[in-house]
Amino acid sequence: MARPRDRETSLYFDYPAYPGVRAPELDGNAQQHAVIIVGAGPVGVTAALELARHGVRSVVLDDKNTVNEGSRAICIARHSMECLSQLGVADRIEDKALAWTKGHSYYHDKLVYRLQMPHSSSDRYYPMYNLQQQYIEQYLIDKANANELIELRWQSRVIDVSQDETGVSLSVDTPEGYYAISGDYVLAADGAHSVIRHKLDLQLEGDAYEGRYIIVDIQMESNYPAGRRAFFDPSSNPGLTILIHKQPDNIWRIDYQIDKDVDVEAELTEDNIRRRIRSILDMIGETAPWQLEWWSLYKAYTLALDDYRQGRILFTGDAAHLVPIFGVRGLNSGLADAMNVGWKLAYVIHGWANESLLDTYSPERRGATLDVFDHAGKSTQFMTPPTRGHRLMRDAVLSLAISNEFPRPLINPRQSQPYTYIDSPLTSFRHREAEFNSGPGAGAPIIIHAVGDRDSVLNYIGLGFSGFYFTESEPVASLMIALSSELNVGEEQFTLIIITRMPLAVDNVCVLHDEHGELFSTYDAVDGSFYLIRPDRHISARWKNIQFDEVRRAFRLSLCGGVSE
Repeated sequence: MARPRDRETSLYFDYPAYPGVRAPELDGNAQQHAVIIVGAGPVGVTAALELARHGVRSVVLDDKNTVNEGSRAICIARHSMECLSQLGVADRIEDKALAWTKGHSYYHDKLVYRLQMPHSSSDRYYPMYNLQQQYIEQYLIDKANANELIELRWQSRVIDVSQDETGVSLSVDTPEGYYAISGDYVLAADGAHSVIRHKLDLQLEGDAYEGRYIIVDIQMESNYPAGRRAFFDPSSNPGLTILIHKQPDNIWRIDYQIDKDVDVEAELTEDNIRRRIRSILDMIGETAPWQLEWWSLYKAYTLALDDYRQGRILFTGDAAHLVPIFGVRGLNSGLADAMNVGWKLAYVIHGWANESLLDTYSPERRGATLDVFDHAGKSTQFMTPPTRGHRLMRDAVLSLAISNEFPRPLINPRQSQPYTYIDSPLTSFRHREAEFNSGPGAGAPIIIHAVGDRDSVLNYIGLGFSGFYFTESEPVASLMIALSSELNVGEEQFTLIIITRMPLAVDNVCVLHDEHGELFSTYDAVDGSFYLIRPDRHISARWKNIQFDEVRRAFRLSLCGGVSE
């Protein structure tokens, strides 16, 4: 697949060259590692950082010596930014990325739909940020390099894998020779062409869609704001679709669909790509000079493993599932995988939870994948209709939307949203949901709102389990304070956060003054309401009026019954 520039001549990005380090195993200094992560992409390094946050060492293997080339996954959703904030990477991304809330869809070059994602001054992060994947990877790797619990080994290609009841062994090829490395667990984060998956003879199951896209990065100065533009049957690509996103450094991402009957190799020649891009730019009225940076071919899939846990090997990101780009779910789903498996694996390794906790990873995250398939599949069918009937219906919706309001919601691209683990074995006391009229329910992630002058509840969430206790009266029940001391896990202290409508001081407890009742409203809380929150910020259970014995039981269930005293 041709690309106009190599890493040394990129128009905007200085690709780092990470040095290879001689593995101790090559000199006979073998050891049993706690966790080996295969793949130093954004998912693998996020998992390493989350493990390190909980005090677990890991070795990360990657066959390259730099980050992936090209913009690739460019949209980071709000929930992912909240995850990255806990890892200490979000500020750097926020400084570089382009935040956006709006998008526009066109049919025959006419505007038919305006996307407006919810956002208010109380939200810490915007719904979406555009940033090329190279930067995301570099920022994560820089953070990992500064962490003594993470060992990054570049130019280390895994060529074989085996496991038994005591651990996993990998064969690794490096410029200095072959070696074997062993670990208690392996996280496979080695992408769509996963070597680990291939060596275990595992297959991704699902569907492949007909639509093919050529993804192109160009550099061009333009004042058009960041956002998502989608074109259906436009004059520059009749009968097909185009997506356009603005990125930092005056880089524009243009994805255009190619007909199923065209010669792909011919379409991928530089002359044809330049001709196509020039036609698209003419259509949208861009006349500034531009340069070609990078391109790639994309095909949409909804494919996943039947089980993300295979003994002591756990699959994450594209190694576990392939999802369509429409709705920007691929990277965001992978980051959620990493955060979910990270805390669970750490708790099992420390002996703080039963190993059966790992059995909840696949149901939760595969459930999230199937939810993505449902929403992204609909978006994919709208973007690239698989049959004549689908196309007739799609075009009818678009045609009516030119002058009518009622069909326009059907054009909504259904952007990435975090998944609610309502059916998880870790989610308990579901009958208490009937007590609430709104707010994030059991299994959902908490809502990160500002408190006061742009302060955020995210700043107070603990490393281990946390709890929101709402009170409108001055006295705080002594039982609540005593209960919090029972919810520690190993070395990770339970974080009690008292949310009150009036100024209140409680020794050694975080108190948030919700003067205007915004948090009370967001969580549909009353005096005595309580939310039990997992280390990955998902809600184990909630009570309109706290039930202390039920909280204890929910806590134990969140660790599959295994609680270290």
